[in-house]
Amino acid sequence: MLPSQLLLHAAVFALTVLQALASKTFIAAVYEHSVILPDATLQPVSPAAALALMNKNMDVLEEAIKEAAQQGAQIIVTPEDGIYGWLFTRETIYPYLEDIPDPAVNWIPCTEPTRFAPAPVQERLSCMARNNSIYVVANIGDKKPCNSSDSSCPSNGHYQYNTDVVFDPEGKLVARYHKYNLFRRETQFNYPKEPEVVTFETPFGKFGIFTCFDILFHEPAVVLVSKLQVDTVLFPTAWMNVLPFLTAVEFHSAWAMGMGVNLLSANTHNTDFAMTGSGIFTPEGPAAYHYDSVTQEGHLLLAEVSAHPRLSSTYPPAVNWSLHATSIKKFPGEKDTFSGAVRRDIFTFSELRHKAGNSTVCQGDLCCHLVYRMSNKSREEVYVLGAFDGLHGSLIKYHWQICTLLKCKSTDLNTCGQPVETAQSKFEMFSLSGTFGTKYVFPEVLYSGVQLAPGEFEVLPDGRLQSQNGTSKPLVTATLFGRLYEKDLPHPLRT
Repeated sequence: MLPSQLLLHAAVFALTVLQALASKTFIAAVYEHSVILPDATLQPVSPAAALALMNKNMDVLEEAIKEAAQQGAQIIVTPEDGIYGWLFTRETIYPYLEDIPDPAVNWIPCTEPTRFAPAPVQERLSCMARNNSIYVVANIGDKKPCNSSDSSCPSNGHYQYNTDVVFDPEGKLVARYHKYNLFRRETQFNYPKEPEVVTFETPFGKFGIFTCFDILFHEPAVVLVSKLQVDTVLFPTAWMNVLPFLTAVEFHSAWAMGMGVNLLSANTHNTDFAMTGSGIFTPEGPAAYHYDSVTQEGHLLLAEVSAHPRLSSTYPPAVNWSLHATSIKKFPGEKDTFSGAVRRDIFTFSELRHKAGNSTVCQGDLCCHLVYRMSNKSREEVYVLGAFDGLHGSLIKYHWQICTLLKCKSTDLNTCGQPVETAQSKFEMFSLSGTFGTKYVFPEVLYSGVQLAPGEFEVLPDGRLQSQNGTSKPLVTATLFGRLYEKDLPHPLRT
């Protein structure tokens, strides 16, 4: 690059910084990518074949990054596994890995590609950021050599990590995060010995980053927000939707509201694996989201959000999640209950037999209270109030407290808790609360067709989740999803 070009690039970057500093908002982008997957194989492919596959995916990502930058985006998040896919073994993932240095080395791979070991993926991502003057967030694989002096060193002489990287608008590597909470099928990667809490400063706020399954646990997700006070979380994910409480857009929006931060969530897109659902989520609700279980196409989202949401005039007030529920007497219905399974979790349910009423249902230390009025009640539909207070998970066990207003799959009460995507009944009002033993509660409202309800519900300071002017669409569930992190069992796989 000629000196004049370097000066021009520096001037453009400086202008971008000044413009961002003058603004209280920024434009975020996330790209839901339909990943080009490698052929199934039991043997590792050649490094050249691995790079060819990764370049095919990066071709698509580069076009999305260019488009986002042209529309004014200052940062873009791409998905977990978005460059090479998933379902690898330790051996078959290896040709796709690069050694990713600590960002403290102050490295721009685009302009210094030979400074470290060959890293063509990092070089190309760096150039995408630099050439488009945008922060680029991507997920790739890191390899770290070890030897027999390390008793935990894997047999192939390398630790292998699921890794997020961030390149700034100059192309410099500014963040590297090794995923701490691996999903049970990620046997190709190692668990980091300690949780990494990764943050970096931008002209438009303080950012943190973690990956997919991390969002369900205390470290690093809660630590980033509660202790390090990040403004925005970057969230590459390969999220398989699980109704009724863990569809991507539903839970990720709820997490942003419950934690009081922006969450930029980029999901992979693969309907065979129930992977879809990305969004730009804020403490007030979704600024933009996308859910598509039909096509195989990727999708770019952009939205303008607050750079410092805690300073915003619309920032939600602090919530005492048990205040209302512990101050009232139990409603009728507690004795008229039955058990039902949401996947493997046994809930206590109470049927809502009337068009309007109030009800209480309890399990363990949790009592859930509901006041409701339906605008139309289909005879073909049954709704229940449900409570769950216990450990979730067959291998990794973590503690949930859940209060839910839930549509059953059919009029057979044995189907209550089974996945439901559509509904017919609307509610004139509902007010849901619970005696939660945690301050970490995430409010969910999901409409028919896996649609969110932005602006149609609120959380009061006393812990009530309530509709504002009724539901504009039929309701699938309204849920308060609580996490008691201190009651989680020790992780059985982390050594």
